[in-house]
Amino acid sequence: MAVVLAWLNARVVDPLLQVIQRGAEPKQLAFSAALGVTIGVFPICGTTVIIGGLAVAMLGARCNAVTVMVLNLAATPLELSLIIPFLRLGEVVTGGEHFPLTSDAFKMVLTGHASKDVLLSIFHAILGWMVAAPFVMAGLYTLSVPCFKYLVGRFGVIPSSPRTPMKAVLLCPNESESESENGAVPLLVHAD
Repeated sequence: MAVVLAWLNARVVDPLLQVIQRGAEPKQLAFSAALGVTIGVFPICGTTVIIGGLAVAMLGARCNAVTVMVLNLAATPLELSLIIPFLRLGEVVTGGEHFPLTSDAFKMVLTGHASKDVLLSIFHAILGWMVAAPFVMAGLYTLSVPCFKYLVGRFGVIPSSPRTPMKAVLLCPNESESESENGAVPLLVHAD
């Protein structure tokens, strides 16, 4: 159990805290988290990283790439557990026959006798995901906005709003005069 917690801390919690500490907006983080999990549960194993990368490339600055990809990969156990529900939802939507999940059906798949059925079941699983994805995305976004507002308020270093007053900090504290010896003016940086 300690190994799992250490892995979660190193691979999920720490990267998300770094993103929060860099001053990302809570709504952008919530959108990115919802997008990452929604893409992460896509029912075709091994394709979620590519789809997540394409989504980040298409959305650009509207989403946080680190958040999308970290939660995309963290959603892998969910992906594996939701393949059958997506398959069944796709079968219900199309009114198709249920793909049998028995040892005999597995033997037919391995011997190549059920290739049409396998392709149809993949189509059903993708269709089931497409039907569920908008609801999953909306639900996750709605739930995660308050969570990220709290986290950004608690752990964020840089204020999340440009209207928040900031203090000016002198980067050259050793310089007592307004100009240094070479005529350069000390740089002011805005920070909390």
